[in-house]
Amino acid sequence: MTSAAPEAPFGRVLTAMATAFHDDGSLDLAGTAAIAAHLVANGHDGLVVSGTTGESPTTTVAEDGEILAAVRAEVGPDIKLVAGVGTNTTVHSVELARQAQANGADGVLLVTPYYNKPSQKGLLHHFRQVTEASDLPVMLYDVPGRTGTTIALETYREAAQWDKVVAVKDAVGDFVRGVRLRELGLAVYSGDDANNLGWLAHGACGFVSVAGHACGNQLREMADAFFAGENARALEIFTRLLPAIDAIMGVPNYGATTAKATCQMLGVLDNRNVRSPLVPLDDDEYVALRAGLSASGLL
Repeated sequence: MTSAAPEAPFGRVLTAMATAFHDDGSLDLAGTAAIAAHLVANGHDGLVVSGTTGESPTTTVAEDGEILAAVRAEVGPDIKLVAGVGTNTTVHSVELARQAQANGADGVLLVTPYYNKPSQKGLLHHFRQVTEASDLPVMLYDVPGRTGTTIALETYREAAQWDKVVAVKDAVGDFVRGVRLRELGLAVYSGDDANNLGWLAHGACGFVSVAGHACGNQLREMADAFFAGENARALEIFTRLLPAIDAIMGVPNYGATTAKATCQMLGVLDNRNVRSPLVPLDDDEYVALRAGLSASGLL
């Protein structure tokens, strides 16, 4: 039995893409564009730039603008681009949101402010100011493991009344709450690859992945199978991807580091450079990553 796929305002298969750097730590725009081209060639209809996986805590406002412009120039007008603008300073996020609109973004990803742990009233104040800073639609990002604060359902209820807040990237993993977010009219994206299939079963419209650096086509196939009512097929694809998901997301030194090493392994980049305080995968970690990708048939 086919189920209607929920509306996906920013595309259905997105990856929070890595940002490439030269050996001296400077921004590698050609390498970043190569990552974008690789993702679009492998099942993606949307990309997130300058998110956590893009090492946004280490990039400047000017660099974020250059990254977005380079990716837009590479992928053309038809791929949805969502610019990460979330920081723990509202003025900074407002500046990034305005720049994102000027540089061709289709939307912004707005994470909960991290480290300073504002109250729910503070979250609403921050979200409102950033939302009003541009004409772009907003995807809120809830990832308490990184930010220390979870967005309360009551806060979502208030924000959902604003026309430009249209979606949530969820890395909380509360499926029941996700159903309630859908009832508020928000599109829900899985923000945790280990929960991708579970989120589809609870009404998510798609994914904002990290593992998608390696398995974009497979994520697309899984979503298509699920929405075609082929649940056993979707589970088969998800099960096959688990070794890769574990290798990319299930290790202490994960995220930008494993995404960058994946791109190196696939020949998209010739290095796995990251910016401090991150450190690149060491040789043993690289071997373990390769084993996980190989076990999922991705190499």
